[in-house]
Amino acid sequence: MNYKELAEKLVNRGLRRGADEIEVYVQTSRSLSIRVRQEDIETIRESDTGGVGFRVLVDNSMGFSHCNDFSDRSLDETLERAIAFAKLTTPDEHNVLPGEKAHQEVEGLYDPEIARVPMDKKIDMALQLEALAMQDDRIKNSSGASFGEGESQMFIANSRGLSKSYKAGSCSIGVGVVAEKGDQRHTGSEFCSRRFFADLEPIEAIAAEAAKKAYEMLDPQMVATQRASVIFDPAVARSIIGGIIAAINGNRVQQGASFLQDSLDKQFASELLTLVDDGLRPRGLGSKPFDGEGVPTSTRTLVENGVLRGFLYNTYAAKRAGVESTGNASRGGFTSLPGIGTHNLYVKAGPHKAEEIIANTSRGLLLKGVTGYGINPVNGNYSGGASGFWIENGRIVHPVQGLTIAGSANDILNNIDMMADDLDMNRSFTAPTFRIREMQIGGA
Repeated sequence: MNYKELAEKLVNRGLRRGADEIEVYVQTSRSLSIRVRQEDIETIRESDTGGVGFRVLVDNSMGFSHCNDFSDRSLDETLERAIAFAKLTTPDEHNVLPGEKAHQEVEGLYDPEIARVPMDKKIDMALQLEALAMQDDRIKNSSGASFGEGESQMFIANSRGLSKSYKAGSCSIGVGVVAEKGDQRHTGSEFCSRRFFADLEPIEAIAAEAAKKAYEMLDPQMVATQRASVIFDPAVARSIIGGIIAAINGNRVQQGASFLQDSLDKQFASELLTLVDDGLRPRGLGSKPFDGEGVPTSTRTLVENGVLRGFLYNTYAAKRAGVESTGNASRGGFTSLPGIGTHNLYVKAGPHKAEEIIANTSRGLLLKGVTGYGINPVNGNYSGGASGFWIENGRIVHPVQGLTIAGSANDILNNIDMMADDLDMNRSFTAPTFRIREMQIGGA
């Protein structure tokens, strides 16, 4: 089936049926999931799905409906429902669709070799990964290993002349294991996701990292409540950076529910903090030529040396704000309406080695695990559970668990005083190791 032609045909059909404006979003996808545990194959799931979502505007009122059946009858019924829903909802002058704008193609979004790798090889990879992670005597149990892959093709057309499509895919492999010592148990896991099968990390490295994460946290000790430095490992940077992203969401800013709503072009964080959203990175897991509404993506500096340079907008939020969409409409697929999200988000690397940051910390916490929601995007407060390693005189002395850390976004972000160079650009949300000069740490 020619889905591009179908999308354009359905746009014309919607206009004939009474829509003032219409968007048709078509998606087809394939996925494979393999899971093994204790040397046995637990599950193998393979699926092919597809469907169409209709977003319809009638007198500035919006209706949405979707179906996973491409028959003419189903498509007609779904389209009629969307138009009927639009006639029942409250008009909103900000309900608009984007026009056609040329986009830039992104290299390396789809690897046809993933589907050609034999099923037996994928199963063997998962089994070998689990076996390798279990080799250490301190590892006593397995949470399972997995291999997954997926590919999808998106087609979007609307009544303002927009008609676009792209195809993307990825694969991943990971394992979780349990270390035991007496009554102690601790789980460690490691995963690797890539656009291309050949780019997956060696299973030996993935297994070793999962085992290390499990056994290195054995024999934790408690520390007293105090104020001390906190070094954020890249794996937990989201608890800080995620709060910034939520606070610069255009919808939240318009609602007055952001601690950064009045900070545009103002210094709100350390000069060491530069935050970039890149939708065009070759082979990037978050890359795409255009967003969930067909607006071209780009490479945007959101925070530059601690200065807020821009908010995130889809078409609706941009219309409310009187600006242009930034190409940040996110979409879960044909069953959902556009939200707001990032693509490949990263904190710019700094000049230091991670080991150098530890060596220059007289007393503090190397944070490896967090619980809670991170920075509250409304008021900027931060609190959560913490685990990791305690540092004394520039050396890691023992693991710690059951701690809490707390502070305000203003204090935390302005007290970033060291930034490392260990940036992993293979992730879609990534940051290097960085240090907060001082935070409140709750312990014994």
